[in-house]
Amino acid sequence: MKKTTLKPMALALATLFVVLGAGVTLYSPSSTAAGEAQDKSATQKPALSVTTAKPQTTSLPIKLNANGNVAAWQEAVIGSESNGLRLTDVRMNVGDVVRAGQVLAVFSNDTVNADVAQAKAALQEAQANAIEAAANAERARSLQSTGAISAQQISQYLTAEQTANARIASAKAQLASQQLRLKYTQVVAPDSGIISSRSATVGSVVGVGTELFRMIRQGRLEWRAEVTATELLNLKAGTVAQVKAANGSILRGKVRMIAPTVDPQTRSALVYVDLPASTGNNAPFKAGMYASGEFELGTSGALTVPQQAIAVRDGFSYVFRLNSDQRVSQIKVQAGRRLSDRIEIVGGITADTTIVVSGAGFLNDGDLVRNVPTPVQQPAAAPASPALSPAAKK
Repeated sequence: MKKTTLKPMALALATLFVVLGAGVTLYSPSSTAAGEAQDKSATQKPALSVTTAKPQTTSLPIKLNANGNVAAWQEAVIGSESNGLRLTDVRMNVGDVVRAGQVLAVFSNDTVNADVAQAKAALQEAQANAIEAAANAERARSLQSTGAISAQQISQYLTAEQTANARIASAKAQLASQQLRLKYTQVVAPDSGIISSRSATVGSVVGVGTELFRMIRQGRLEWRAEVTATELLNLKAGTVAQVKAANGSILRGKVRMIAPTVDPQTRSALVYVDLPASTGNNAPFKAGMYASGEFELGTSGALTVPQQAIAVRDGFSYVFRLNSDQRVSQIKVQAGRRLSDRIEIVGGITADTTIVVSGAGFLNDGDLVRNVPTPVQQPAAAPASPALSPAAKK
């Protein structure tokens, strides 16, 4: 009776040990970690929804940047040609636009008018003496063959005639000189242009050669760009340049000439760019300004990406490549030229690299992302025409 009772109890204990061993095996640390990794992989969510694109080959302009001063194409110095005369009228000021031959200032002409009148009287006197000398010489010639007068007297009459004619020429020259002095009492513009400075003052007595005005001839300005010696080979006369003023205005000009020498101190040469003539106080460029610009040297092919695809971090440019496992890799690239919203990539990626466009600035290396299609912009619908009333339909 006792032996029969012990056997079921032993079987029950053996079964219990087997079950406990299987439980320990199922719930070991290695199996638990693998299960957690599988659950984590199955439940991990993408960090961001992004759009992707591939680089495009685009034709970009080749430009050469430079800086330089804006100066007058030619500056004329207008001075006094009268000596010891008083200025009675100054008709122009700084900034005035003048034309060739226009009167800028006037000197007192009282003493010059008196000298002109005296010169005219001296000419008339010389002409009268010449008439008398000519008559005497003519009579001497007619009596020369008769012997009524000596040869010495005949020679004197002929010499007096020549002397009288010479005095007429001298009087005419003196009159012309005085008339020229009268002309110089009016200071006129030698060419059209803009008055850039004025030192003339009413009432002052100035000497010959004293500067009265300075003028920018024809209102023309030029940009004197400083270019290094190695960059001169890319430039030639006629090259188009865009020059930007301090107020943001941009003018297009053309290279007129390149300086024949290079500054030995800075190792740079001047490139003279003619700017369109502009007058008035609102002119975008003025002589003496410092301006920046760029020369247009043609176009070349380039690998470009959208501007928003580039993330700038710590002073370097990066893009994010989308891998086959939907994770991104951060790649350092070298940015180049810019055209509208696209930037040239000089190195770092190839044309078949798929990169993240939208959301690149919020990603880190190795992030899991969801790639969504780029939304297509639908064209704006045309406005509906107004419905006609029944009366209008009839």
